[in-house]
Amino acid sequence: MFYEVNVPDPGKDKVNALITLNPAASRRLIAKAAVELPEVKAAMKKGWIIIARGITAAYVSEELFNISIEPKTHQTVGLITKGITNSNTAPPPCKMHVVHDGKVVENADSNVEIMNFGPNDVFIKGANAVDPQGLAGVMASSLKGGTWGMFTPVTTVRNSQVIITVGLEKLIPSVLEASSHSGVYYYKWSLGLPAKLVPVMNGKVVTEIQALGILAGVKAYHICSGGVGGSEGAVTLSIEGDEAHVKKAFDLVNSIRNEPAVSCGDAYLVSAAEDYKYDAKAQLDTLGGI
Repeated sequence: MFYEVNVPDPGKDKVNALITLNPAASRRLIAKAAVELPEVKAAMKKGWIIIARGITAAYVSEELFNISIEPKTHQTVGLITKGITNSNTAPPPCKMHVVHDGKVVENADSNVEIMNFGPNDVFIKGANAVDPQGLAGVMASSLKGGTWGMFTPVTTVRNSQVIITVGLEKLIPSVLEASSHSGVYYYKWSLGLPAKLVPVMNGKVVTEIQALGILAGVKAYHICSGGVGGSEGAVTLSIEGDEAHVKKAFDLVNSIRNEPAVSCGDAYLVSAAEDYKYDAKAQLDTLGGI
């Protein structure tokens, strides 16, 4: 479901503004909102926070710890780059991914620390898809379900807080329908690693729309997507509220609109899909059965 944000109706004082966010700017905006969530702030004072590996997660870590993470693609495992689904093989440049009572846990193993989770602890995860109903989906090539397989059983039964950070460039018609047409053994041929789109049933989704509500107190409406000349993947939003709040949102967007594109590494598991004759199983086998 989408994270609930209550924005007052400005009534007759309503003004509107048009904005466009490139994918990197969207990630920055969403990350800024994620660290301002009441659940996150409370857990920073007392509790556990785990930031799952991911590209948007790199932005969250930057905002939470006031650091720089480069290249950001090394902060994730699975990714889509150079036209194929793939896996990063380089170590993450930032290992500050587990926080307890406001302090980073050194040499943390999130598979271990997550067993301390209760209902007020927070797991922050990016996603590969989101639909209009607010259901997010995560791509998994691992036979064990990857990060999704690690956190879902624990956070679900314990009613822990799962925050899903995902931009509207990843909007699809239906996560459930897409999930039913995917899987690691589903494909004969593939451009890269075959994967399953797995629904995240218990996550609170934060997109650009919720981020603008959280950070600037405005309502936002997704009115178109895409672009060229560096704006591929961009989302265009109509925002509304009273003049002071819309100006605040507009200034915020202007402050991040030139966010550099995501920096990429070059350490990938699948060299090229054609090296495996596009055979899905052969590419899956590069994971070594994990």
